[in-house]
Amino acid sequence: MASGFFAVLDDISALMDDVASMSKIATKKTAGILGDDLAVNAEKATGFVANREIPVLWAITKGSFLNKLIILPIAFLLSAYLPVAIIVILILGGIYLAYEGAEKIYEFIFPHAPTVDEETPVTIPEEELEEFEKSRIKQAILTDFILSIEIVIIALGAVIEEPLETRILVVSIVAILATIGVYGIVALIVRMDDYGYKLIKLNDEDNTISDKIGKFLVNSLPWVIKGLSVVGTLALLLVSGGIFNHNIEYLHHILPNMPSIIKDFLTGLIVGSVTVFVVILIKKIFKKKH
Repeated sequence: MASGFFAVLDDISALMDDVASMSKIATKKTAGILGDDLAVNAEKATGFVANREIPVLWAITKGSFLNKLIILPIAFLLSAYLPVAIIVILILGGIYLAYEGAEKIYEFIFPHAPTVDEETPVTIPEEELEEFEKSRIKQAILTDFILSIEIVIIALGAVIEEPLETRILVVSIVAILATIGVYGIVALIVRMDDYGYKLIKLNDEDNTISDKIGKFLVNSLPWVIKGLSVVGTLALLLVSGGIFNHNIEYLHHILPNMPSIIKDFLTGLIVGSVTVFVVILIKKIFKKKH
Protein backbone atom coordinates (compact mmCIF):
# COMPACT_ATOMS: atom_id res chain seq x y z
CA MET A 1 0.00 0.00 0.00
CA ALA A 2 2.77 2.40 1.02
CA SER A 3 4.82 1.48 -2.04
CA GLY A 4 1.81 2.25 -4.27
CA PHE A 5 1.40 5.65 -2.58
CA PHE A 6 5.07 6.51 -3.13
CA ALA A 7 4.85 5.31 -6.73
CA VAL A 8 1.98 7.79 -7.30
CA LEU A 9 4.07 10.56 -5.71
CA ASP A 10 6.98 9.62 -7.97
CA ASP A 11 4.71 9.80 -11.03
CA ILE A 12 3.41 13.21 -9.95
CA SER A 13 6.96 14.44 -9.36
CA ALA A 14 8.04 13.24 -12.82
CA LEU A 15 4.99 14.91 -14.39
CA MET A 16 5.76 18.20 -12.61
CA ASP A 17 9.37 18.04 -13.83
CA ASP A 18 8.14 17.53 -17.39
CA VAL A 19 5.62 20.35 -17.01
CA ALA A 20 8.28 22.73 -15.63
CA SER A 21 10.76 22.03 -18.43
CA MET A 22 8.10 22.14 -21.17
CA SER A 23 6.64 25.35 -19.71
CA LYS A 24 10.04 27.03 -20.14
CA ILE A 25 10.17 25.94 -23.79
CA ALA A 26 6.58 27.01 -24.47
CA THR A 27 7.12 30.38 -22.75
CA LYS A 28 10.16 31.05 -24.95
CA LYS A 29 8.11 30.18 -28.03
CA THR A 30 5.38 32.65 -27.05
CA ALA A 31 7.77 35.44 -25.98
CA GLY A 32 7.39 37.23 -29.31
CA ILE A 33 3.60 37.36 -29.05
CA LEU A 34 3.87 38.54 -25.45
CA GLY A 35 6.08 41.44 -26.60
CA ASP A 36 3.45 42.53 -29.10
CA ASP A 37 0.65 41.90 -26.59
CA LEU A 38 2.49 44.13 -24.12
CA ALA A 39 2.97 46.92 -26.67
CA VAL A 40 -0.64 46.79 -27.88
CA ASN A 41 -2.17 46.77 -24.40
CA ALA A 42 0.14 49.51 -23.08
CA GLU A 43 -1.04 51.69 -25.97
CA LYS A 44 -4.73 50.85 -25.42
CA ALA A 45 -4.57 51.40 -21.65
CA THR A 46 -3.15 54.93 -21.93
CA GLY A 47 -5.09 58.11 -22.68
CA PHE A 48 -7.54 57.84 -19.79
CA VAL A 49 -7.91 60.07 -16.75
CA ALA A 50 -5.27 59.03 -14.20
CA ASN A 51 -7.74 57.64 -11.66
CA ARG A 52 -9.44 55.50 -14.35
CA GLU A 53 -6.32 53.84 -15.81
CA ILE A 54 -6.11 51.00 -13.27
CA PRO A 55 -9.90 50.25 -13.25
CA VAL A 56 -9.84 50.16 -17.07
CA LEU A 57 -6.79 47.89 -17.05
CA TRP A 58 -8.45 45.60 -14.48
CA ALA A 59 -11.55 45.34 -16.70
CA ILE A 60 -9.33 44.38 -19.67
CA THR A 61 -7.45 41.85 -17.50
CA LYS A 62 -10.72 40.15 -16.46
CA GLY A 63 -11.71 40.05 -20.13
CA SER A 64 -8.36 38.46 -20.94
CA PHE A 65 -8.91 35.70 -18.36
CA LEU A 66 -12.38 35.08 -19.82
CA ASN A 67 -10.81 34.84 -23.30
CA LYS A 68 -8.42 32.17 -22.04
CA LEU A 69 -11.30 30.22 -20.44
CA ILE A 70 -13.06 30.14 -23.81
CA ILE A 71 -9.97 29.34 -25.92
CA LEU A 72 -8.23 26.72 -23.74
CA PRO A 73 -10.94 23.97 -23.73
CA ILE A 74 -11.43 24.30 -27.50
CA ALA A 75 -7.67 24.09 -28.08
CA PHE A 76 -7.33 20.99 -25.86
CA LEU A 77 -10.24 19.24 -27.59
CA LEU A 78 -8.70 19.93 -31.02
CA SER A 79 -5.27 18.72 -29.89
CA ALA A 80 -6.84 15.49 -28.55
CA TYR A 81 -9.20 14.65 -31.42
CA LEU A 82 -8.02 16.68 -34.41
CA PRO A 83 -4.31 17.50 -33.91
CA VAL A 84 -3.82 18.45 -37.57
CA ALA A 85 -6.16 21.41 -36.90
CA ILE A 86 -3.56 22.84 -34.49
CA ILE A 87 -0.96 22.97 -37.27
CA VAL A 88 -3.47 24.55 -39.67
CA ILE A 89 -4.51 27.18 -37.09
CA LEU A 90 -0.85 27.75 -36.25
CA ILE A 91 0.04 28.47 -39.90
CA LEU A 92 -3.05 30.67 -40.41
CA GLY A 93 -2.13 32.52 -37.22
CA GLY A 94 1.44 32.84 -38.53
CA ILE A 95 0.11 34.52 -41.68
CA TYR A 96 -1.89 36.94 -39.54
CA LEU A 97 1.14 37.74 -37.35
CA ALA A 98 3.38 38.21 -40.41
CA TYR A 99 0.75 40.52 -41.91
CA GLU A 100 0.57 42.57 -38.69
CA GLY A 101 4.36 42.93 -38.56
CA ALA A 102 4.77 43.77 -42.26
CA GLU A 103 1.84 46.22 -42.15
CA LYS A 104 3.51 48.16 -39.34
CA ILE A 105 6.69 48.44 -41.42
CA TYR A 106 4.65 49.45 -44.49
CA GLU A 107 2.84 52.17 -42.53
CA PHE A 108 6.17 53.45 -41.19
CA ILE A 109 7.64 53.69 -44.72
CA PHE A 110 4.41 54.89 -46.38
CA PRO A 111 2.42 56.71 -43.68
CA HIS A 112 -1.17 57.42 -44.67
CA ALA A 113 -2.10 61.08 -45.05
CA PRO A 114 -3.75 62.39 -41.87
CA THR A 115 -7.40 63.35 -42.22
CA VAL A 116 -8.90 66.53 -40.79
CA ASP A 117 -10.41 64.50 -37.95
CA GLU A 118 -7.00 63.04 -37.04
CA GLU A 119 -5.39 66.46 -36.96
CA THR A 120 -8.14 68.01 -34.80
CA PRO A 121 -7.93 67.18 -31.08
CA VAL A 122 -11.02 65.28 -29.97
CA THR A 123 -12.74 66.53 -26.81
CA ILE A 124 -15.15 63.99 -25.38
CA PRO A 125 -18.07 65.39 -23.35
CA GLU A 126 -18.13 64.20 -19.74
CA GLU A 127 -21.46 62.39 -20.19
CA GLU A 128 -19.93 60.34 -23.04
CA LEU A 129 -16.75 59.35 -21.18
CA GLU A 130 -18.29 56.17 -19.75
CA GLU A 131 -19.41 54.98 -23.19
CA PHE A 132 -15.99 55.85 -24.66
CA GLU A 133 -14.30 53.89 -21.87
CA LYS A 134 -16.52 50.83 -22.47
CA SER A 135 -15.78 51.00 -26.21
CA ARG A 136 -12.01 51.10 -25.63
CA ILE A 137 -12.25 48.17 -23.19
CA LYS A 138 -14.21 46.09 -25.73
CA GLN A 139 -11.63 46.85 -28.44
CA ALA A 140 -8.77 45.87 -26.11
CA ILE A 141 -10.48 42.60 -25.11
CA LEU A 142 -11.13 41.73 -28.78
CA THR A 143 -7.47 42.35 -29.62
CA ASP A 144 -6.47 40.28 -26.60
CA PHE A 145 -8.72 37.45 -27.83
CA ILE A 146 -6.86 37.28 -31.16
CA LEU A 147 -3.45 37.42 -29.48
CA SER A 148 -4.57 34.88 -26.85
CA ILE A 149 -5.45 32.39 -29.59
CA GLU A 150 -1.91 32.76 -30.92
CA ILE A 151 -0.33 32.41 -27.47
CA VAL A 152 -2.33 29.25 -26.70
CA ILE A 153 -1.81 27.67 -30.13
CA ILE A 154 1.94 28.40 -30.19
CA ALA A 155 2.34 27.05 -26.65
CA LEU A 156 0.30 23.99 -27.65
CA GLY A 157 2.40 23.55 -30.79
CA ALA A 158 5.52 23.41 -28.62
CA VAL A 159 4.13 20.46 -26.62
CA ILE A 160 1.89 18.79 -29.22
CA GLU A 161 3.88 15.52 -28.98
CA GLU A 162 3.51 15.34 -25.19
CA PRO A 163 0.75 13.41 -23.32
CA LEU A 164 -2.60 15.21 -23.02
CA GLU A 165 -2.27 15.91 -19.28
CA THR A 166 1.14 17.54 -19.86
CA ARG A 167 -0.32 19.66 -22.68
CA ILE A 168 -3.18 20.84 -20.48
CA LEU A 169 -0.93 21.77 -17.55
CA VAL A 170 1.79 23.44 -19.63
CA VAL A 171 -0.51 25.52 -21.84
CA SER A 172 -2.71 26.54 -18.87
CA ILE A 173 0.39 27.70 -16.94
CA VAL A 174 1.67 29.66 -19.94
CA ALA A 175 -1.76 31.27 -20.48
CA ILE A 176 -2.05 32.33 -16.81
CA LEU A 177 1.53 33.62 -16.64
CA ALA A 178 1.03 35.50 -19.91
CA THR A 179 -2.03 37.31 -18.58
CA ILE A 180 -0.56 38.15 -15.17
CA GLY A 181 2.85 39.09 -16.61
CA VAL A 182 1.61 41.23 -19.50
CA TYR A 183 -1.02 43.17 -17.59
CA GLY A 184 1.17 43.54 -14.51
CA ILE A 185 3.90 45.18 -16.62
CA VAL A 186 1.31 47.26 -18.51
CA ALA A 187 0.01 48.56 -15.14
CA LEU A 188 3.52 49.73 -14.25
CA ILE A 189 4.04 51.32 -17.67
CA VAL A 190 0.78 53.30 -17.76
CA ARG A 191 1.47 54.66 -14.28
CA MET A 192 5.02 55.74 -15.07
CA ASP A 193 4.09 59.35 -15.73
CA ASP A 194 1.92 59.54 -12.58
CA TYR A 195 4.77 58.23 -10.44
CA GLY A 196 7.00 60.78 -12.18
CA TYR A 197 4.67 63.71 -11.38
CA LYS A 198 4.46 62.56 -7.74
CA LEU A 199 8.25 62.55 -7.48
CA ILE A 200 8.46 66.04 -9.04
CA LYS A 201 5.94 67.37 -6.50
CA LEU A 202 7.62 65.54 -3.61
CA ASN A 203 9.24 68.76 -2.38
CA ASP A 204 9.34 72.48 -3.21
CA GLU A 205 13.03 72.48 -4.14
CA ASP A 206 14.11 72.53 -7.78
CA ASN A 207 16.50 70.20 -9.59
CA THR A 208 16.57 67.59 -6.81
CA ILE A 209 17.17 63.88 -7.41
CA SER A 210 13.43 63.22 -7.11
CA ASP A 211 12.78 65.92 -9.75
CA LYS A 212 15.29 64.37 -12.14
CA ILE A 213 13.92 60.85 -11.68
CA GLY A 214 10.35 62.15 -11.99
CA LYS A 215 11.08 64.02 -15.22
CA PHE A 216 12.90 60.98 -16.58
CA LEU A 217 9.85 58.77 -15.93
CA VAL A 218 7.45 61.31 -17.49
CA ASN A 219 9.62 61.80 -20.59
CA SER A 220 10.37 58.09 -20.93
CA LEU A 221 6.77 56.87 -21.20
CA PRO A 222 6.24 57.73 -24.91
CA TRP A 223 9.65 56.24 -25.77
CA VAL A 224 8.93 53.06 -23.80
CA ILE A 225 5.67 52.55 -25.69
CA LYS A 226 7.38 53.27 -29.04
CA GLY A 227 10.23 50.93 -28.13
CA LEU A 228 7.78 48.16 -27.23
CA SER A 229 6.05 48.72 -30.56
CA VAL A 230 9.36 48.25 -32.45
CA VAL A 231 10.26 45.16 -30.42
CA GLY A 232 6.73 43.83 -30.93
CA THR A 233 6.98 44.29 -34.71
CA LEU A 234 10.29 42.42 -34.90
CA ALA A 235 8.89 39.73 -32.63
CA LEU A 236 5.82 39.28 -34.85
CA LEU A 237 8.00 38.62 -37.89
CA LEU A 238 10.39 36.32 -36.01
CA VAL A 239 7.59 34.29 -34.43
CA SER A 240 5.62 33.97 -37.67
CA GLY A 241 8.75 33.03 -39.62
CA GLY A 242 9.56 30.40 -37.01
CA ILE A 243 6.04 28.96 -37.35
CA PHE A 244 6.43 28.59 -41.13
CA ASN A 245 9.98 27.21 -41.01
CA HIS A 246 9.18 24.61 -38.34
CA ASN A 247 5.80 23.44 -39.64
CA ILE A 248 6.21 23.56 -43.44
CA GLU A 249 8.57 20.79 -44.53
CA TYR A 250 9.68 22.55 -47.73
CA LEU A 251 10.73 25.74 -45.92
CA HIS A 252 12.35 23.75 -43.13
CA HIS A 253 15.02 22.40 -45.53
CA ILE A 254 15.72 25.66 -47.43
CA LEU A 255 19.03 27.38 -46.58
CA PRO A 256 19.94 25.00 -43.72
CA ASN A 257 23.20 26.86 -42.98
CA MET A 258 21.55 30.25 -42.49
CA PRO A 259 21.22 31.33 -38.81
CA SER A 260 17.68 30.51 -37.71
CA ILE A 261 16.97 34.02 -36.40
CA ILE A 262 17.75 35.58 -39.82
CA LYS A 263 15.85 32.87 -41.68
CA ASP A 264 12.80 33.29 -39.43
CA PHE A 265 12.85 37.08 -39.84
CA LEU A 266 13.18 36.95 -43.64
CA THR A 267 10.48 34.28 -43.96
CA GLY A 268 8.10 36.28 -41.79
CA LEU A 269 8.87 39.48 -43.69
CA ILE A 270 8.34 37.86 -47.13
CA VAL A 271 5.05 36.18 -46.17
CA GLY A 272 3.88 39.34 -44.40
CA SER A 273 4.78 41.59 -47.35
CA VAL A 274 2.93 39.33 -49.81
CA THR A 275 -0.12 39.30 -47.50
CA VAL A 276 -0.06 43.10 -47.15
CA PHE A 277 0.11 43.42 -50.96
CA VAL A 278 -2.86 41.04 -51.41
CA VAL A 279 -4.93 42.88 -48.75
CA ILE A 280 -4.20 46.28 -50.36
CA LEU A 281 -5.12 44.86 -53.78
CA ILE A 282 -8.42 43.45 -52.46
CA LYS A 283 -9.28 46.79 -50.79
CA LYS A 284 -8.65 48.65 -54.06
CA ILE A 285 -10.85 46.22 -56.02
CA PHE A 286 -13.69 46.65 -53.51
CA LYS A 287 -13.35 50.45 -53.62
CA LYS A 288 -13.66 50.42 -57.41
CA LYS A 289 -16.80 48.26 -57.22
CA HIS A 290 -18.42 50.63 -54.71
